[in-house]
Amino acid sequence: MTDTGATADSFSLDGEDLPFMPGDTVLQAATRVGRYIPHLCWNPDFAPHGSCRVCSVKANGRAGAACTLRASPGLDVQSNTDEMNGHRKTLLQMLFVEGNHFCPSCEKSGNCLLQATAYEVGMEGPHFEEFYPTRPVDASHPDILLDFNRCILCELCVRASRDVDGKDVFAIGGHGIGTHLLVNSESGRLADTPMALTDRAAQVCPVGVILPKRRGFAVPIGQRRFDILPVSEQAEGGSP
Repeated sequence: MTDTGATADSFSLDGEDLPFMPGDTVLQAATRVGRYIPHLCWNPDFAPHGSCRVCSVKANGRAGAACTLRASPGLDVQSNTDEMNGHRKTLLQMLFVEGNHFCPSCEKSGNCLLQATAYEVGMEGPHFEEFYPTRPVDASHPDILLDFNRCILCELCVRASRDVDGKDVFAIGGHGIGTHLLVNSESGRLADTPMALTDRAAQVCPVGVILPKRRGFAVPIGQRRFDILPVSEQAEGGSP
């Protein structure tokens, strides 16, 4: 375990005492010392959002999202348990059937956080009926392809475009099962926005929605990030 040397305060994660800094969430503190808690919508560069719930833990017997739950002295957190891992498997199965996630044909395979997390928690078959939604592919931009079929509504691109790029290119619209990612232009096409390939929003997608054109399979499958190391071994020093 990494010794931060900055505070004597600690909480318990699966029976191990972990130090934390003032203001830390459970997920931030755990990641800093190399303890992996599965997650999808959390990124250390942005404020926690709590939208996917894959990082849910039990804290003093009550369920909560580790990305928004503040660490506190004496807090008893249970994460790597049969109950919580079973909960995560169900959430991941639902994400896979709600979208069109065909990993063998996806150019993000091996570098996809959804895929890597499913491997990590031992997700079996979907166990739910596939939705096979009809969603558009936007190839209007000269440098960026949008495949809305793979969106998991993590809102990282929304936050990146708004808070870092200052462009508000993306938004979330609809309600319930109809919730979906939107492009903020009169035409609804990415080509009619100021988005550039160098924008933070173009880099932050954890799945295969926002893809640079003319770069597919530049790194061959088998040599990609999660092909080399499982996601749980890449926790220290920040989130994938």
